[in-house]
Amino acid sequence: PAPGAPAAPAQPQPQVPAQPHPQQQEPQAPAQAQAPVTNGPGGGSASWAQQVHRLAGSGEAEPVVPWKPPVNDPFLQAAQAQAAARPASLGKRFAARLIDTVVLGALVGAVAVPVLSRARAHVDEKIEAAKQSGETVTVWLVDGTTAGHLGIILGALLVLGVLYEALPTAKWGRTLGKKLCGISVWGIESHEPPSFGAALRRWLVYSALGILAIGVLNVLWCLFDRPWRQCWHDKAAHTFVAG
Repeated sequence: PAPGAPAAPAQPQPQVPAQPHPQQQEPQAPAQAQAPVTNGPGGGSASWAQQVHRLAGSGEAEPVVPWKPPVNDPFLQAAQAQAAARPASLGKRFAARLIDTVVLGALVGAVAVPVLSRARAHVDEKIEAAKQSGETVTVWLVDGTTAGHLGIILGALLVLGVLYEALPTAKWGRTLGKKLCGISVWGIESHEPPSFGAALRRWLVYSALGILAIGVLNVLWCLFDRPWRQCWHDKAAHTFVAG
């Protein structure tokens, strides 16, 4: 410009918008394909084939539990069998009672035979003494000696009956005869072997009725009883004989 001339105003420079620096973006990993979830009673869980597909796509080494067919629980089967128990047939019950009577009678007889021999010898001595006296006297068959012998026999019946009848019934629900015939004694409410108290009460009622000569009516009562086919000793113990 010429000297002394006013300076021209400076022209503003056009402003260029700053270009943002391209930020370095991390490459995104491809999304893993999610296996479809099956609907139904499995609770929305993937099936075994879907688990294998998902693991193959992700590359993860997770253990895969192989599918196993469902099996029935043996304890559940036993409980269902107990709950479905029904009274045993009368033929098996009479056969089992006959076996038990023979076995128990043989055990008691082994104790009773020598005791009865001593009691008979005692009565014979009393009769012989009455004959030698030459007088008419009354000879009592039951006295202190013979009553003691009778008590020994009844005690043997009680003890052997507890060992042969009550204890096995409380522990396994069956005696030897019942085991051979495939039947057992169970509680009506529990459908399990009765307690020792119930098994003992059952045996005492049965033996007492047998001694009082009405045991036959007790045994035959199951022919008319419904629905559990109980005898009187079963009613006393709240038990029934199951097949």
